[in-house]
Amino acid sequence: MPADSGLSWNLLSDIDQMWKLDSMVNAYRAGTIVAVLAAVVGWFVVLRRQTFVAHTVSLAGFPGAAAAVFLGVSASWGYFGFCIGAAAVIAALARSGKGGMAEESALTGIVQSFTLACGMLFVALYKGFLNGVNSLLFGSFLGVTPGDIAVLAAVAAVVLLAMALIGRPLLFASVDPAVADARGVPSRTLSLLFLVLLGATAAEVSQITGSLLVFALLVMPAATAQRITARPGRSLVLSVVFALAVTWFGLGAAYFSPYPIGFWITTFAFGCYLLANLYGFVVRWRGAGRRHMVEALGVS
Repeated sequence: MPADSGLSWNLLSDIDQMWKLDSMVNAYRAGTIVAVLAAVVGWFVVLRRQTFVAHTVSLAGFPGAAAAVFLGVSASWGYFGFCIGAAAVIAALARSGKGGMAEESALTGIVQSFTLACGMLFVALYKGFLNGVNSLLFGSFLGVTPGDIAVLAAVAAVVLLAMALIGRPLLFASVDPAVADARGVPSRTLSLLFLVLLGATAAEVSQITGSLLVFALLVMPAATAQRITARPGRSLVLSVVFALAVTWFGLGAAYFSPYPIGFWITTFAFGCYLLANLYGFVVRWRGAGRRHMVEALGVS
């Protein structure tokens, strides 16, 4: 078992042994697909300041998976059904315009409370082992099959294709919604579609990180990238790079330790965010130092 696979002095041999396991190869394939999808969609989540919505939608995966286990079907059906359903409810009931953000926040809180209550209900009805609940909340890379990878790849392809089609107008509507509306951009329709795509993305990420730690891939890599650069193209690419890095290192760390993958992915993602803030501080400090030097030379 991965929990018993400790590191030795020969790191290359350890990695080679890990790659000989089909379960780890499948885990890396699934993790790569999920990381790319989460980075792209998460970049727009951070830009649009909808992290609370993303958190609520991801939490909906917990009761969904618990209900699926209780009914004896694949947990994937529960993840996708409840995450997309929660996103659709928020998208359908929230209104844009004056007071729209406050109403969306209130509605999001209501949906979050209800989904968590449903999750505990299904767990009580299931009466299963606590370890099963832990995997739903904090993630697991064990048991990923080629069939699971095919489903993840198909959903990711559809979501990424949709994001490619709506990406430019969605970016315009996210940066300057008033001007976008004046130019005839269908901001309301784009928002509805984006929330549904967010639901599908959260369902995918939940199957790797668990419902509670979706932020590790959906928000932190994108937030880190946007702290480094404000240019959309560069920050989007950096978001993908950070998401892949924390996922790959998280899978390796989880294999060689007894701790869940969600913990490692969250830890690495948070570390990248702290480093990005440190980088920004250094850049601002050096810039301020140059300005002071120029002013001093000018005065003298």
